[in-house]
Amino acid sequence: MRGEPSCPKCGGRVRAPGLFADSWQCDVHGTVHPLQPVIPPSVEALGVVVHRARVPVWMPWPLPVGWLFTGAAFAGDDRSGGRATAVACSGPGPLGGIGELILVAEELGVGLGARYAGIDGPDPGAYMSVEKPPQAKVLAAGRPTPLWHVSGAPDDRAVFAGEARGLWLWAIVWPEQSGLLMYDELVLTDLREAGAEMDLLPIGALSPRILEP
Repeated sequence: MRGEPSCPKCGGRVRAPGLFADSWQCDVHGTVHPLQPVIPPSVEALGVVVHRARVPVWMPWPLPVGWLFTGAAFAGDDRSGGRATAVACSGPGPLGGIGELILVAEELGVGLGARYAGIDGPDPGAYMSVEKPPQAKVLAAGRPTPLWHVSGAPDDRAVFAGEARGLWLWAIVWPEQSGLLMYDELVLTDLREAGAEMDLLPIGALSPRILEP
């Protein structure tokens, strides 16, 4: 299942730093923080993402009833650390069926959240009507965090975005009607601060959503 790093914005191949560039390069997007290959979900795999991350690794905690951790990914390398993280969870949708949620934390311009959201990136600002009241709120690391609906995404998903700890926070939910999950004021924990609690995570099969944005 392990592959090569790819562009977080388009999934294309990237060139490692070398003689002519001191950063990872995508032919389309230029300098990027490479998206590392996704590996099957486990406490150990999540620990790798948490250890590398320089941005939060957001997880709903406690998870909604019946929900499971189904994958994690990060963009960055050994030198720069994780400049974007993505965590996937799956479980019973609020209106029946299976719901899926990906939470992305990222620095400005990385573009991973926009790729999962299915919009032209790299950031959500142009797609958010922040002059209007936020459509959802979460509690991120103990702080009330407003999230706005992101327009322009495909009809099969609901996308919300806001700012937490000075960085972008994206919430992408499938199917679109499972976006109701975001109106329940989810409590998000930065797993960099979780410690031994991570050992208690219920784990499911790898989400195809995080594997193929």
